[in-house]
Amino acid sequence: MILHDRIVDCIRHSAGQVFSTMLGIEINPSEGYLETAPPQANDGVVSFIGMAGAWTGTGSIACSASMACRLCGQLLMTEPAAAVDEEVLDAIAELTNMIIGNVKTEMEAELGPLGLSIPTVVFGKNFKAKTAGPSEWSVVAFDWMGEQLVVRACFTRAEHPHVIPHYGHTYAVDV
Repeated sequence: MILHDRIVDCIRHSAGQVFSTMLGIEINPSEGYLETAPPQANDGVVSFIGMAGAWTGTGSIACSASMACRLCGQLLMTEPAAAVDEEVLDAIAELTNMIIGNVKTEMEAELGPLGLSIPTVVFGKNFKAKTAGPSEWSVVAFDWMGEQLVVRACFTRAEHPHVIPHYGHTYAVDV
């Protein structure tokens, strides 16, 4: 199985598990695809989280503002916010942390120990978000209530050895 296929499997499994367990929602995933085109302009919410070790990578989730509000309400078991606010952005950051954190954990079997950064969330209209580094993203879109949550992840072999903390231990990782 090539790396892209493994990443897509991990995204589908991780997002399905988080939505089912934390939100009580069953979501319908797409087949998954490889995205190589430059980023297009977005409207809505995008959250990024970095991973580092012998491999480095980025995970991301993106959705419309209305879906972000509904997801926040579902996560907090409250009425959805009327507009994106601090609580909605925090909820999307937490969903990113859970989904991509699970992807990271599953990918460690192939890639070795990986550290996870703190999520960064962006909200707005007509913006482009791009990370430095690899331009091939494994992508899975999930349908819920007529809208899509798009989960992306990319990994590349690190150029230099890293020392990363992992579960209370520190590992020196050679590339």
